[in-house]
Formats: sequence, C-alpha cells, structure tokens
Amino acid sequence: MNALFLILIALVTLGAAATAMALRNLIHSVLLLIGSWIGVSVFYLFAGAEFVAFAQVLVYVGAVSMVVLFAVLLTRRSRLDISVTPDSLSRAISAVLAAGAVLGVLLYGIVFTPLPGAAPKGPSATVKQLGVELMGDHAAALLIIGLILTVATLGAVVIASNDPKAEDRQ
Repeated sequence: MNALFLILIALVTLGAAATAMALRNLIHSVLLLIGSWIGVSVFYLFAGAEFVAFAQVLVYVGAVSMVVLFAVLLTRRSRLDISVTPDSLSRAISAVLAAGAVLGVLLYGIVFTPLPGAAPKGPSATVKQLGVELMGDHAAALLIIGLILTVATLGAVVIASNDPKAEDRQ
C-alpha cells in the first residue's frame, strides 16, 4: 500500500511539474509548481526528514511561490503588449540535451552512492533543537536576511513595473 501511494504521489508531482513547464500562462504554471513542491515535501515526510519537509513547505510553497505570484501580477503587461514567439526545434533539442545531462548526473549519483546501511549515521537533531538554535544566537542574522530579501523584492518590483509609455507622454 505504501509503494502504491508513493508511486501515486510521484506521478502527481511529476505531472504537475511537466504541466507547469508546458503551459503558457505564468499564473497557472506557478500554481502547478506549488503542487509539485508539496509533492516533494510529502517525499521528505516519508523519508523521515520532517524538518526538511516543513522547510520545503515554508520556503517554497509559502515564500517563493508568493514572491513569484506577486512579481507576475505586478509586472505583467496587458495581453496586447505581449508577443508570443513560436517554439522552435532548436529550443526543443536544447531542452532534451539539458534533461539528458541532468539525468546522467542523477543516475551517476544513484549508482555510485553507497547503501544507507554502509554510511555512518550522523548526529540527529529534533525540530525543536533546530528552532532553538536558529532563534537563539542567530535570531538577529535571520531577521536581517529577511529584511534584505524583502527590500530586494520590493526594489525588483518597482524597477520592473516602470511604465515606459508614461515617461514618453511627459
């Protein structure tokens, strides 16, 4: 039953990612990527890495997807201003070659990685211990990084939303 559930989650995750790449609508693609990232976090849960699954949901599903959605919505021009170029054969060949290279690296890593029983067991930390460590001595650094990322995102939106037609009228 677990294997069937994992195969179903894998198919949904890969299907959402593949559909997100194929769609022309950016908002639909981002929403499908959110589903794909949730599927990855489910795999982390099954692997016993609860903190990584929580971080996946918090960072990718929460933060990154919201930044991408806001950036798309705030910088998007009208549909009349966007010219869609047709897909070309060279783009498809480049995509297949890049996917093959990534597949080769992944297969090399899978084949030549020792079995889990042979690897030494590293130190284990609970989610509470990691949270105390992050919010203890490193709380100020975490807040400063958050502030810098917020300012950078707002600056990027302001720069990208500059309307050149309004400047020409003055």
